[in-house]
Amino acid sequence: MLLNIANNLNECSIYFDDFKIKNATDLKTFSAEMKAYETKGDTYIHQVIVELNKTFITPIEREDILELANKMDDVLDGMEQCSATFEMYSIIQIDEFMVKFVKNIRSAANEILKAIQLLSRKKLLEMRVHAIQVKDYESQCDALLRTSIKELFKNEKDPIKIIQFKEIYEMLEAVSDSAQDVANTLEQIIMGNA
Repeated sequence: MLLNIANNLNECSIYFDDFKIKNATDLKTFSAEMKAYETKGDTYIHQVIVELNKTFITPIEREDILELANKMDDVLDGMEQCSATFEMYSIIQIDEFMVKFVKNIRSAANEILKAIQLLSRKKLLEMRVHAIQVKDYESQCDALLRTSIKELFKNEKDPIKIIQFKEIYEMLEAVSDSAQDVANTLEQIIMGNA
């Protein structure tokens, strides 16, 4: 079940990165598809909760399973919230900073998937490499946030655009923070079970 969540998260991040927005119709399509991934993720979370309530013995602590599922869902929710904001503000011009944020998020989601694949095979110690990599992508997003906001205030004259872009940069960085929360949870699981 955790693998289903991780796969959905990874597929969503690929879609998020690959989709090219050219007009308002594209924005609606993009937002609707991202919502579909988020809804599918919520269904998986519900399944995990139902199964945890029925299962007497779990492979790792039930609290760890639920926390890991919820932390992965937070990453998905953040991406969906971003897509909704793009549509709300009718932003069809994506800048280089947004592209870099999304590429880092996509890479982090892929590392999360690799870690969950190892977890499903009980290769806990090998998961650490991927958790560290996720944290590295989050650090890159931290630096990117500072640079992007600095450049925005230096180059953009339209105050509305400044507000909109700053909010989107901060939302994208928050998605990377959520990915780091997944990495921290993975490290807790490694410590508690390896």
